[in-house]
Amino acid sequence: MAACGDKMCGRIERLLIKQPTGGQLDERNPDKAKRGRKVTGLQIYWDLVPHGDGWKGEGYSPEDGRYYKAHLRAVSGKLKMKGCVSVFCRTVTWTKMN
Repeated sequence: MAACGDKMCGRIERLLIKQPTGGQLDERNPDKAKRGRKVTGLQIYWDLVPHGDGWKGEGYSPEDGRYYKAHLRAVSGKLKMKGCVSVFCRTVTWTKMN
């Protein structure tokens, strides 16, 4: 997570799973032209602005190739992300690695 102008954004710094030779690709992206890009370094959050006790903005999941409304908040040293597409939501908890 880092500042992007007057907003916040987030990128995948590294994957903690075994990757294929050459790195994991964004194979499920709905835009076929983007399916050859590497997941490591990929921006997955953008336009995050303060909202209540966290941030809201846009997100993308290379895991399933979906774009969603993102709601993030820090809780006990972890980052909880709630992503919603229409009325369907999923919450993921991110833990900072040292």
